[in-house]
Formats: sequence, C-alpha cells, structure tokens
Amino acid sequence: MDTRANVITTQESTVQACIRLAQSLEYPAEHTHQVTRLALQLFDELQDLHGLGEVERHWLQCASLLHDIGCVEGWKGHHKTTLRIIQTTQLLPFTSKERLIIGTIARYHRKSLPEAKHDHFAALEAEEQSRVLALSAILRLADGLDSTHQGRVQAIEVEATKKKITIACAIKSIAAIEEEIAAAKKSDLMEKVFHRSVNIHWKSLA
Repeated sequence: MDTRANVITTQESTVQACIRLAQSLEYPAEHTHQVTRLALQLFDELQDLHGLGEVERHWLQCASLLHDIGCVEGWKGHHKTTLRIIQTTQLLPFTSKERLIIGTIARYHRKSLPEAKHDHFAALEAEEQSRVLALSAILRLADGLDSTHQGRVQAIEVEATKKKITIACAIKSIAAIEEEIAAAKKSDLMEKVFHRSVNIHWKSLA
C-alpha cells in the first residue's frame, strides 16, 4: 500500500472514531452531518484563498463532526465543553497537538472569535493559529447555514473576488429568517480572516 493510500485509510479510521464518539454522546446527527458537508464544500470552493491541503481538510472534517458533542452537558457553553472533551477523551486517536488544533476549530463554531488571551489558542504556533483561523471561519459559517437544524441548504456555489466572497445557497422551501440572520452573523470570522465582505444569497428549489 502506498503512502497516500495509508494516509487515506488512517483518515477514514479517524473519521469513524469521531462519529463513534459523537454517537456515544447523543449528538444531533442530521445537523452535524449537514454542517460537515457544507464545511467541506466551503473548504473546497475557497481553496484558492486559503491554500490549505488534505491534512487541514481532515482537521476540518473531524472538528465539524465533533462540534456539538459538548451539548451532552447542556447547550450553554457547549462549544467550550466540546473543546474539553476533545482534549481529554481517550476515544480519539489524535496526538495532543491534533487534539488542541481540532478542539480549537470546533470551539470557535459559536460565540467569541479567537483571541490571544484564550489559552488554547495562544498555545498554538503562529502558523498553526493561521490555519485554525481559516478552518474555524469555515466551520462557523457552515454552522450558521444550518442554524435551524432543518437541512435546508442543498448546495452552495462560491465566488471570490478581491473585495468580496459571494455564496449562493440553493435551498429547499424558503429560507428561514433565523437562518439568514445566523449565517450573516457567523460570516464575521470569514470576513476577518480573508479580508473580504461575505454576501449570502438564497435561491429556493421549490
């Protein structure tokens, strides 16, 4: 088996471990997999901007699958609980650095943006912080696109120019106003990271 095949096999095994952990903590499965799908689509569509590779895409996938596992201890502060679980559980085959990176990406899917005063973010090297910022921005927006947990967004198309990122969302039925508000709000980190305004358009497939 060649090196690339080994990497793919290892990544698939890790993804399954993430899913098993999430299932054991009674995660919101439909929402989680919708957010993961959208996050990976955004990653691929924004490739020319972030320039990240397969390793980072895998981190994003794992963080997306785990982002809501903290809800097992209650909704309030669940993003922080998620980080703690990822860092301490024995059920994930990550190194301590991978736990820190993936946990930090998942932690920033809601509430405050990354800051140097946050111990877990400050513990990363500058180059790692840069990658975490980009991946957190993607996960944060993907979560906003499914804020109602109803899986409305069927497909997305992204166009990036020097000044803005335009995201066209094909949706089933009409967009919920809550989703429009949440997606706009959660584009904040993406605007900061990529130095572009983010414009989201909704088109009904009905």
